[in-house]
Amino acid sequence: MAKVVAVTQSASSLAEVEARFNLSRNQDMAFFLEWQAPFSEVSEKEAGSLDLVYRRLQYHRADGELLEGAVTLLVVSPLLELADLYDPPFKLKSEASIEIAVDDGEETLRGRIDALILQNQLWVIVVEAKKTTIPLRSALPQLLTYLMANPIPDRSVFGLITNGDEVLFVKLSQTPAAQYDISRAFSLYTVRSELTQVLQILKKISKIIA
Repeated sequence: MAKVVAVTQSASSLAEVEARFNLSRNQDMAFFLEWQAPFSEVSEKEAGSLDLVYRRLQYHRADGELLEGAVTLLVVSPLLELADLYDPPFKLKSEASIEIAVDDGEETLRGRIDALILQNQLWVIVVEAKKTTIPLRSALPQLLTYLMANPIPDRSVFGLITNGDEVLFVKLSQTPAAQYDISRAFSLYTVRSELTQVLQILKKISKIIA
């Protein structure tokens, strides 16, 4: 019988995940063009909504660190709504369960994703931000493990990691070889314009997939 291990326990480091899945980083700029310009312009209505997201983040962040639930309500949910990811043809699964067999079936990794959308092609994980010093990249091993559980391995998948202060995008492809790349980190808390860029990237990815 296969040994069952939680993803949070098995994905402790990037090196471990890369070795387990024979996964490597592709640093060719052409591999992950989705997070780069050109982007479509945001409307005045969208800009107004982003201003509200920014003001609320500043207001609540002034009282201290934000935990996962607050990050979801203040940042993730509004961005997904503005990117039209709650509407057809997209679906949302909250705390979606994943399971992936490794080591020739000797071990099974199980976990839950905070939000899974885009017909299983955009996976969103929210980092619990008890301290602002926790880097986004600390959640990268866990997200990559989730992405490897993609049920359609011949199609690229995308991920988003956020702690409320920053956002990082990830792309993973399993054909012809398992490889991934990451975007730069976008600052939501300190640079208002980067909130706009995050929305533009989400909209660009959604159009490509839809």
